[in-house]
Amino acid sequence: MLNLDTHVLLFAIHGRLNTGEQRILRRDQEWSISAIVLWEITKLHEKGRIPHGLDYEPIASAIRAITIWPITSEICLRIRSLDFQSDPVDELIAATSIIHKLPLVTRDERLRSSKVIRCL
Repeated sequence: MLNLDTHVLLFAIHGRLNTGEQRILRRDQEWSISAIVLWEITKLHEKGRIPHGLDYEPIASAIRAITIWPITSEICLRIRSLDFQSDPVDELIAATSIIHKLPLVTRDERLRSSKVIRCL
């Protein structure tokens, strides 16, 4: 199982993955996201940064097909062990990967440079 950050999930839905991401997501077709990704999609749409929100059928369909990890106190506490500082959304996504022992698929260089998160 993989944990996807918000942008990789949206790139996958809209067919905008790079070759490496396509290979990774095809190899392990069981995907998951942190619940905060749902909030981030809503806010990005609300601010006009993405054209569609959670009610757009391709997004809604993809979300129905993946595991959504709740934000727990264990995840929030794990944020303290991160070796980077970022926005709270990225920190929650990263901590979710650590707690559930899942590789994180992201393009975010700050996350990718972390020594405590396994990124693909």
